[in-house]
Amino acid sequence: MPGSAFPQETWYSRIWLDKWVHIGLFAVLVVCWCWALKGRSSGKQQIFMWITIIAFLYGIGMEFVQRYLVVNRSFDVGDIIADGVGALAGLWFSSRTYIKK
Repeated sequence: MPGSAFPQETWYSRIWLDKWVHIGLFAVLVVCWCWALKGRSSGKQQIFMWITIIAFLYGIGMEFVQRYLVVNRSFDVGDIIADGVGALAGLWFSSRTYIKK
């Protein structure tokens, strides 16, 4: 499995690179979906909120898939938190960018 042969202690584990990647990917995921649906005339904030919730649930689901269905992968609550932070960051950016006040 990719990544299983890496040493346990590295410079990127000290800066939590994995968590930053999760934050970035989930922020981009939410922003892209919000951008795709920004043309709606009403209820944008509610749609953006649902996109964020679905993205967060997807992140939780992927952790359970890693735990039970993928060999040499593990469940990490830190990844779930990072996914949630990224999804909220994407919501914040999308709300400020795509919703006119």
